[in-house]
Amino acid sequence: MKSRWTDKGAREAVDRWGNRYDEAFALRVYTARLIGADAALVLHGGGNVSLKATHRTRSGDDIDAVYVKGSGRDLADLEPEELVGLDLTYLRRLRSLELLDDEAMVDEFRTHLLCASALIPSIETLLHAFLPHRYIDHSHADAVLTITNQPDGVARVREVLGERVAVVEYVRPGLELAKAVLDCHESNPKVEGMVLLHHGLVTFGDDARTSYERHIELVDACERYVEEKCRGRSLTPCFERAERPADLAARVAPVLRGLIAEPTDDEDQPHTRSILEWRAGDNILAFVNSGEAKTLAGSGPLTGDHVIHTKLKPLFIENPDWGNDTALRAQLKEAVEAYRRDYIGYITAHSGQVEKLATSPRVVLLPGAGMFCWGRGKRDARITADIAEHTLIAQVRAHFIGAYTALPSNHVYDMECRSAQRRKLGSRAQRPLESHVVVISGGAGAIGAAVAEVCAEAGAHVAVADIDEERIASVVRRVEARSGPGTACGIVMDVTDEQSVSAGYADVVRIYGGVDVVVPNAGIAHVASIEDMGVDDFRRVMEINAVGYLLFMREGIRILKRQALGGNVVVMASKNVFGPGKDFGAYSASKAAGHQLGKVAAIELAPAGIRVNMINADAIFGDEETPSGLWSTVGPGRAKSRNLDLEQLPEYYRQRNLLKVRVRGRHVGNAVVFFASNATPTTGATLPVDGGVVEAFPR
Repeated sequence: MKSRWTDKGAREAVDRWGNRYDEAFALRVYTARLIGADAALVLHGGGNVSLKATHRTRSGDDIDAVYVKGSGRDLADLEPEELVGLDLTYLRRLRSLELLDDEAMVDEFRTHLLCASALIPSIETLLHAFLPHRYIDHSHADAVLTITNQPDGVARVREVLGERVAVVEYVRPGLELAKAVLDCHESNPKVEGMVLLHHGLVTFGDDARTSYERHIELVDACERYVEEKCRGRSLTPCFERAERPADLAARVAPVLRGLIAEPTDDEDQPHTRSILEWRAGDNILAFVNSGEAKTLAGSGPLTGDHVIHTKLKPLFIENPDWGNDTALRAQLKEAVEAYRRDYIGYITAHSGQVEKLATSPRVVLLPGAGMFCWGRGKRDARITADIAEHTLIAQVRAHFIGAYTALPSNHVYDMECRSAQRRKLGSRAQRPLESHVVVISGGAGAIGAAVAEVCAEAGAHVAVADIDEERIASVVRRVEARSGPGTACGIVMDVTDEQSVSAGYADVVRIYGGVDVVVPNAGIAHVASIEDMGVDDFRRVMEINAVGYLLFMREGIRILKRQALGGNVVVMASKNVFGPGKDFGAYSASKAAGHQLGKVAAIELAPAGIRVNMINADAIFGDEETPSGLWSTVGPGRAKSRNLDLEQLPEYYRQRNLLKVRVRGRHVGNAVVFFASNATPTTGATLPVDGGVVEAFPR
């Protein structure tokens, strides 16, 4: 590991933040970000930094202050205001206390903030306050944990780092750890840092660069030691499959997603849903396919700070029966149920309240297929996957150099369930489509793009399926800009090609884990009287609008059934189903066919809890960002049929409905959310979104 410090970067930090906060504060933020930029040091809210400085109150008094990272904030993009200032003199008085539980500790922090609206500071605030140094850096470096998580961890630390560091046995983070660290430092004040067993590395200094570069130097020594000890070692391969991991993942992900769903008390949404991050890199496959995987996977986390994301351990499936889907489902079901029983036993053994916690695994390891990590959203799943991947790599290296030894389960439980840790996960209001996966054909068109945006705003992750790659990319960017990274993905799909549809859905389940809402929407139109209709033109419209709906629905339904969580199909039919227009025979017939498919599907799928409903929208012209491709094609012909100029069409459609409104794509998106959220027990219904066109009233 090498230092990332550059004089140029330091000057830029001072230029950026120095005028508002001063140079010392700017350099604190700069080196914090350097630490956060290296995943081998910290991951997703892990690690901590602090700065001691003088604070001038509004009355003009100067007081000693400590600035500590806000709880759960990422060092990689830390902002100055995320360093929380507290009254240092008061915090140091807390050393005299024997005990301080989390709620009392947070209360002490809140009542001694320098700014009442500041974030809640880190659980490690007292450690940073008690030590005397101006700058303090704390990481959970993989290499350090690989060495400390050994039966002889203290001796190995001494072998690698000598007397440059003090070694602190594992102590509960908070007041207890802060007192232990200060006692240790007072007995040997010349050390450059402290190794906290099962908890990482702390370094300090009177300036930002010294503290940071000491940290990097010590971690580098640990990395070199680990690399040397691991050289020539490898895991024992014991599992081989001819199929590609990607193919196995596509088969199993929806099954897993259904099995790990937690029951709820809401009869309209009877299960929670999760989003997948699937990984099958070389390190992961070497691990899951090895003879050592079962033992190492069951041994526990690298550090207690990780367990709120990964739980105590992953679920490892030994010898999955890839040759028989029925047997595989039974095997997975039994394994998930056993995991839940074990987890409930672990919680109750430590006097925990099981009803407050999800009991399903967050990480599932499958020989042949890789690692399946689950979260409330894609971001959460990626956090879990990053931590799980670093953990299994470190476990392997620890195994090579000795014997991997995790924290005892009582300490892991303490970190998993204590309020100060769980607060890091945050909370957010439950949205109508929270953690749902919505797949939209024709997703790059005017209606599809609007449906994607509205569904994502309602909490869904959306798969934008279309044949136009450039327009797909544009829609994905729009959705992610509004709803966050990972909330949309693009799928190139030709709905008239069975193989393309199947491959597209396989991509969706590998990306998100499954499907909850299927929206057949891709369509084209052709303007011609029946007398002048070309058979090839008619067939082309029917091929996309009717056969395409069949193929898209069929593959989505198969996945919904494999998940066994119910779900929704929302068919984009048309006002033309009930109110056709002249010279629009091919389009009207194809939409009537799709509408009828939806009705039949509603009958067939009700026993599986899958609802099927139809939306009959009138003309949607799109906007400047996503104009309607259909109307670009047929607009001139439709205008001609009505003896109008092309630019008069939107106003014509507005004036012909009872409400005199322009129907927009977002209105259709709202209708999709209504159906997909199970707001009413409805299936087989048709909802007009047309402003009220009398001749198109359902009857």
